[in-house]
Amino acid sequence: MRSAAILLLTVVALSSSVTAPLGAQAPADTTVYAVTYAEVAPSSGGAMANAFKQYRDASRKEDGFIRFDLREQAGRPGLFSVVETWRDQKAADAHAAAAHTKQYQDAIRPIRVAGYDERPYKVFTVAPPREGSGQAVHVVSHVDIAGAAAQAEAPGLLRKLAETSRAEPGNLRFDVLQHAMRLNHYTVIEVWQDRKSIDAHRAAAHTKQYRDLLQPMSGSPLDERWYKGVE
Repeated sequence: MRSAAILLLTVVALSSSVTAPLGAQAPADTTVYAVTYAEVAPSSGGAMANAFKQYRDASRKEDGFIRFDLREQAGRPGLFSVVETWRDQKAADAHAAAAHTKQYQDAIRPIRVAGYDERPYKVFTVAPPREGSGQAVHVVSHVDIAGAAAQAEAPGLLRKLAETSRAEPGNLRFDVLQHAMRLNHYTVIEVWQDRKSIDAHRAAAHTKQYRDLLQPMSGSPLDERWYKGVE
């Protein structure tokens, strides 16, 4: 009986290996992002933060919610970056039609001094973030690649930078998002434990190499802005 059972398990295992598709790829990551820039009068920064928190808390109850991040630019009170993360496009579309989304827009419209500039993004390379403190330094950079040859080479350059930077002491997050329609445009989101860790990153050999190689590929100067997180 024991021999027969072993033989049966062997046949089942072999059958599974034969029928399994060769070279099967993991399902594509369907996570979608909305990266937004909003500017309000410096005196209205508190009102913006409060409106966002109510909006975020209501959105957490929605199916497909992953996380929302609000950042205020260092040295530029009133200039905010919002990053929304949703499980898939269906969830993001349902959220866009929600009543609390309209309420949020209505709440900040009187205090805005510029449009609510929201852009759609998808995953390029993302890793789970690590917890930090209130001293964390946030950096959001925009990378535009010009030319077909550069567009073929830049993805490897960005991926290598992200993977190497995540291994640095003090790195809490290093994500690269790709514009959903303009595939030559990337947004890089970094979070560092403190100013010391980001200064070390900026001086690192792999960061210098990345910037040297990126410069001739870029369609515009590197747009790098420092922020503080708003809880």
